[in-house]
This record gives sequence, C-alpha cells and structure tokens, in this order.
Amino acid sequence: MAKIEANDESIAKLEAALYSAGRPLKIEELIRASGTESRTKTFELLNDIMKKTKSVFKALEVVTLPDGSYVFQLKPEYSSTIKKYASKPILPNATLKTLSYIAYMQPISSKQLVETRGSGVYEHLKELRQLDFITHQNVGRLKIYNTTEKFQKYFGIQGDVENLKQRLFSKVRKTAKMSNYTHEIVSKLN
Repeated sequence: MAKIEANDESIAKLEAALYSAGRPLKIEELIRASGTESRTKTFELLNDIMKKTKSVFKALEVVTLPDGSYVFQLKPEYSSTIKKYASKPILPNATLKTLSYIAYMQPISSKQLVETRGSGVYEHLKELRQLDFITHQNVGRLKIYNTTEKFQKYFGIQGDVENLKQRLFSKVRKTAKMSNYTHEIVSKLN
C-alpha cells in the first residue's frame, strides 16, 4: 500500500514539473523532480503519465522529443483553435521579427541588424538574450549573433543551422515565385 502512495507522489511531482516548466525537460531533470533517483523508475512513471494523458485528454499530450526530452503540450492540431484564448505572446511582434531575421541570417553582426531592423534592435537583443533565445560572440568591436538550442526547442525547430536556412530559403523562393506569377497575371489583365 505504501508503494502505491509513493508512486502517486512521484507521478504528481512529475506532472507538476512537466506542467509548470513550459519547456521540454531532460530525463535527468525529471529524475530529480520525481524524487525516485532511478532512471528506470522515472521512465516507468513517465510512460504511465503518457498513457493516462492519451486516455483522459483530447487536446493535451506528453511527448518525447527527438533529443530524448519530455514536454507537456497542446496537440499541434489545436493550436489555431486556442489562439484567441491564449495569453499574451512571449515576444512583441517587432522583437519576433528581429529573432526571425537572426535565425535566417545567422551568424549576423549587430551592425547588420541595426542597418536592417533599426536602432530599436538593441532592446530586442537584450530581451532575446534574457530569454536565452540568442547568444553572441565578440569579434573585435562587433557582436555576432546566433540562435540557441533553447530557441530551437521552444519553437519546435529541428536540425542544424544550414539545414534550417535551406528550408527557409526554399519557402521564401516559392513565395516570391507565386508573387511574381500573380504580378504577371495582374499586369496582363490591365
């Protein structure tokens, strides 16, 4: 009887950790959170939580990510449904645009960012560093910015920087082709 109660307490601790983290948690973090001090036991408890979540919730899930971390999240097919109910976004639009520009152009210098995004970029960079979405290296008097692993996990992006650039570039190219095609049609109609 005491063993069942100990499992319930460990499960409750794991649920609390997954729910409150708001980010993926590595197995080591979950072992500490559960209090089991056992990798095997923690995996068993996580599997129980995942099964229960699947049977009880329709829009929520606990999943294992490719890097082996676990996350409690909304199923992707429901994200558009809840947008109007979701709390304030983590980043203002201008800061999000700066972050996406860094992700696309990385590595990128602060000088290039200011030339493209304006002097307000300094405030964006400060906020993005505080959130640990970007990192920088000093090269002489310049700072060179890149996105972090936390950025990739938070936004659900997988792959190396070059692969991401290729995927983004192909999307931009398709959009540009469609825009040119639309422009040609409109000009022929006029």
